[in-house]
Amino acid sequence: MMRAPIRRSAALALVAVPALLLAGCERNPLIVKRSACPAVAVAAYASDATLFKPGGQDVANLDAVATITNVRDECTETADQYVSRIRYDVIVRRTDTAQARQIVLPVFSAVVQAGNIINAKQISSVAVNFAAGQERALASGTATASVARSAASVPQAILDKINRLRRPGELDAATDPMADPEVRAALRAASFEVVLGFQLDDRSLAYNIAK
Repeated sequence: MMRAPIRRSAALALVAVPALLLAGCERNPLIVKRSACPAVAVAAYASDATLFKPGGQDVANLDAVATITNVRDECTETADQYVSRIRYDVIVRRTDTAQARQIVLPVFSAVVQAGNIINAKQISSVAVNFAAGQERALASGTATASVARSAASVPQAILDKINRLRRPGELDAATDPMADPEVRAALRAASFEVVLGFQLDDRSLAYNIAK
């Protein structure tokens, strides 16, 4: 099975914003604040699923097109975990509207650490029901993901290094702490995403990449 690459979004990235240091300030008004709750994204090339009738993957055999949309999540903190409860919609358009029909689509949710390490993956099904004559239908799906607080926590020594008050005249007063490889590595290791997408076979994934 080919693995769908992950679409990056500035709004969903979990990398902490660098602390901008103001020379002459008695305190740092821009202390880094980061959310340990995982961001939620839809995997590139897996946000759509195209179904074909027998005969090949071409327009003449197009059966239905499904899209994941309206993703929203709620993160709850427990004593040892961050738990994300995710809801999303699946919209499907079909070409043959003559009969009532149900289309069942597999959707995966994966917890990804540091941008490329899959910690956990679940697959569920979303059933979309059409009445006779109906071209477009919608159904909702849910997913739950958990991240250990210990894994999503940045060591205090790293936070101290990022937020340390730097005074004019110090050698590193104008140095961005994010330039430190140790800082970048620690923030990356503590960054998590929940990635959603249709569970596609190799042929369907290749079709999405090529279109």
